[in-house]
Amino acid sequence: MNNSELKVFGGTGNPALAKDICKYLGTKLGSANIEMFPDGEKFIKLEEDVRGRDCYVIQSTCQPVDVNLVELLIFLDCLRRASAKRITAVIPYFVYARQDRKDEGRVPITAKLVANLITTAGADRVLAIDLHAAQIQGFFDIPMDHLMAEPVLVEYFRSKQLENLAVVAPDVGNMKTAARYASALGGELAIIHKRRISGQEVEHGEIIGEVEGRNVIMCDDMISTAGTLCSAAELLKERGAKRIIVGATHGVFAGLAIERIEKAPFDEVIVTDTIPLNKNTKQIHKLKILSVSDLLGEAIKRIHNNESVSIIFRRKK
Repeated sequence: MNNSELKVFGGTGNPALAKDICKYLGTKLGSANIEMFPDGEKFIKLEEDVRGRDCYVIQSTCQPVDVNLVELLIFLDCLRRASAKRITAVIPYFVYARQDRKDEGRVPITAKLVANLITTAGADRVLAIDLHAAQIQGFFDIPMDHLMAEPVLVEYFRSKQLENLAVVAPDVGNMKTAARYASALGGELAIIHKRRISGQEVEHGEIIGEVEGRNVIMCDDMISTAGTLCSAAELLKERGAKRIIVGATHGVFAGLAIERIEKAPFDEVIVTDTIPLNKNTKQIHKLKILSVSDLLGEAIKRIHNNESVSIIFRRKK
């Protein structure tokens, strides 16, 4: 890989992940001055030449959501005006992904708006991990590489050597994901039927499949308020499940998530480092954090060298 043509910059959304990615790539993190004016405006100045370079901006658009999103847009505009040859927005956690359609009248499709903003700001390409809705790839009119943290999670689950395994989809919408994990891990597939009472409350009904006496793995793209997963875990315990392990790509942990997870009958909660966790979250004794730095680093290397990205998943399955 020609590192002289490659420049990787990191925003304030996830600086630790940006450094780990650069370590994998064997390059230094690009130097940039990021300041906040007293009135709340962001200012970014590149401290090195990027003219004619292949540039990557690593920025998770996690909390504070709008601040990190605007910082990404400013970074992209800064690189474009500095004459970078190609600009790739690397977004480990893509914000507003749940607002991907009009499910009622007079509401926005904010995921499409964000895609338009990123393109207009100057991105030539986007790289993201586990979009909440896969169709968001089609919202971009520029190349979009959609990675999955599945190889990272599967490798960890295999290391647990769980016998008599059942992979459970916490809702019907997660059935395809659970089926892939069940195939990769050699477990049986089960599905929980749920009924949503309100935006904050979910009632779980029946389990389709056998979980009694089995070790259970549940997987999702994110843990937000943790309501669905925690109530699913309680139902699984009632039906005789043994160990319950939950894995997710994005640890959002909003609202009462931490309190719910501490009370729920989980043996282990696995998330990746797409979102940096605060001190309170890291203190959850059930929590295990896996890194996606090698996954993102390999994807960046392949994009830079004009090589296949999809082969990453074929090789690691």
